[in-house]
Amino acid sequence: MVNRRQFLASAAAVAAPFGQPAAARRPNIILILADDLGYGDLGCYGQTRIHTPNLDRMAAEGIRFTSAYAGSTVCAPSRCSLMTGLHTGHARTRGNRSPDLPLRPEDLTFTEILKNAGYRTALFGKWSLGELGSTGYPTRKGFDEWFGFFSQLHAHNYYPEHLLDGETAYLCRGNMGLQRKDYASDLFTQRALQFIEKQNLSNPFFLHLAYTVPHANNEMGRDSGDGMEAPSYGPYANRPWPQPEKGFAAMITRMDADIGRLFAALKSRGLDDNTLVVFTSDNGPHKEGGHSPAFFESSGPLRGIKRDLTEGGIRVPAIARWPARIRAGQTVDFPWAFWDVLPTFAELAGAPVPSGLDGISIVPALLGQPQKPHDYFYWEFHEGGFSQAVRMGSWKGIRKGLDGPIELYNLDEDLHESRNLASQQPAIVREISRLMREARTESEFWPVKKTG
Repeated sequence: MVNRRQFLASAAAVAAPFGQPAAARRPNIILILADDLGYGDLGCYGQTRIHTPNLDRMAAEGIRFTSAYAGSTVCAPSRCSLMTGLHTGHARTRGNRSPDLPLRPEDLTFTEILKNAGYRTALFGKWSLGELGSTGYPTRKGFDEWFGFFSQLHAHNYYPEHLLDGETAYLCRGNMGLQRKDYASDLFTQRALQFIEKQNLSNPFFLHLAYTVPHANNEMGRDSGDGMEAPSYGPYANRPWPQPEKGFAAMITRMDADIGRLFAALKSRGLDDNTLVVFTSDNGPHKEGGHSPAFFESSGPLRGIKRDLTEGGIRVPAIARWPARIRAGQTVDFPWAFWDVLPTFAELAGAPVPSGLDGISIVPALLGQPQKPHDYFYWEFHEGGFSQAVRMGSWKGIRKGLDGPIELYNLDEDLHESRNLASQQPAIVREISRLMREARTESEFWPVKKTG
């Protein structure tokens, strides 16, 4: 296995001979990540009461994936899998914690690969993998530009007094007491638009726009029951809905409008045709801040929500659009997960894919070509006791506790995971049990102690 220094040197060597004409043929990449957005929260995934015209149009002009999986059922480990190409049995971060557990210098991210391949890189929004001064701070993990929250906990506030701008603090206007002017998501959109405005056709760029929509402000919701903060309720102001639900819908529709502005900026700069835009969510829908995921049927046809390892907690909306290469109007059921993003982006950038990953490149699936599937997918979760999940083909196994019984579901026939078939399929249960044992390594921060 090559070490980090050897890998980055080889990545730079591969990228260098391309020169400007070849670099222009590599796609620009934009990754937009929502926070706690459920599988059923977008119109293109069956939502009927929340308006998402721009994301619906994005799906119509590209691919709508129906079996895309987050890295975890909560934020920080999901984002760690996204950035490092490792599932939660191998990733450094396997749960939420405060302060953030920083990535180490040896934890290679796809942004470092893209940067070394000649991409200009930027992150605006939420980062859960290293606070200011740590080894995991964004500017130390491959981002040329960074503007966002101080920490994952700080990201629960939509009207913060300060944000981080590179290595320094940014003072928001009037976001103290009852004076609230700077809505954080609006600021992130503005920075993203400014970043796009600076780009040209000669040099590729990567933009990670990590919205906190529609995560709840749990501190605010604890007192008022309404932690769904939006500057206005917009088209939902007069609906006979509870206030948190008006806020929830307004947040999503406002994000959708901002994404429409990004597409307009790409077209005005002549960048649209060769820009791959990927939109997804970090985990399933929440039940926080006064919001009920049942109100809008946020899980769609799936069972469970955030913090569950049933499909509703980990299967997420995922849309990809790239006019130059992706055929419009596709609905694709090919299963993939967040740990596939690193090798996919590396391949698109013309960079070598590092060894030792859990992910595989899904470039063939994006381009409508035959794609080798995963042998299996693995998740583990540590809040409220240890739990594991494995998907192997159409079979899905879930276990609570290291020695607990395995529940078994056939997702092709039972997407809602209602019929436990474990007693009828002992051979499948044994294989999934083996994978649950062998697909992970121990973590000093999230140790698992055998019971009995």
